[in-house]
Amino acid sequence: MESALLSASRFIPSPSNRELGGFVRNFQSSFYGKAVNCSNKFRGRDLRTNHKGHFFVTSRLGRKVKNETIVPDPDYRIPIVLLGLAGGLGYTNNLLPAAPVGLLGLLLLFQTTRVRFVFDDEALEVKVGEELDESGENVFVGGKNRWKYSTFVNWELWWPNFPILVYFKETQTKPEGQVHFFPVIFNGKQLYDVMVERAGPSKTSMPK
Repeated sequence: MESALLSASRFIPSPSNRELGGFVRNFQSSFYGKAVNCSNKFRGRDLRTNHKGHFFVTSRLGRKVKNETIVPDPDYRIPIVLLGLAGGLGYTNNLLPAAPVGLLGLLLLFQTTRVRFVFDDEALEVKVGEELDESGENVFVGGKNRWKYSTFVNWELWWPNFPILVYFKETQTKPEGQVHFFPVIFNGKQLYDVMVERAGPSKTSMPK
C-alpha cells in the first residue's frame, strides 16, 4: 500500500502559542521512526520527546488502516441437499439422474472441506486446506486464483435467502472482462457482507 505523507503544517505552532527558542539542528527526517535533534523541547501532541532531546512522529494522520483478512466459514448445505436428493432418486429407482447428482454432491462435499475464499486487504484469493495454501493456476482461464477488488466490474449472489452460486466479472485476467462462477460452499451471509465491503454493492440482478 502507498504510504501517506504527513503534513508539516500540523506541527507549526500558531501565533498565539509561545515561540520556540533556538534553532532546529541536524534535521535527519520528518517521517516515522527517524529522529530529529532539537535544541529545545518541541511542544505538540503529535510528538514524543525522549531524554536525549529527540522527538519522534507518532501521529496517525493520513495513514490508511488495512482491512483484516476474512475467510468465510464453510457451509455444507448444498452438498447435503444434493446427496439427499440423490438418495431420494435412488430410492425411487431413478438411478440415471441419481448418479450424476450424487457425484456432484460428493464433489462439493470434498471441496467444502478444503477450498476457502480469502479476502485480504486488496484482493480475493482462492486457497486450499487448513493452512490456506495457494490453489495454483486456474484450470479454466489460466492465471493465479487471485483477483484485485479494483478490477471487479460486477458481482452477484444467487439467491440471498439460500445462496447457491456466486458470480463476478473482473478485468485483471483479460481487459474485456472475465466471468467466474463458484458454488457457494461458504457461509452465504459472511460472503455477501465481505463482498459488499471489499468489492462494493452489486450493480445488476443478472450477469453481463
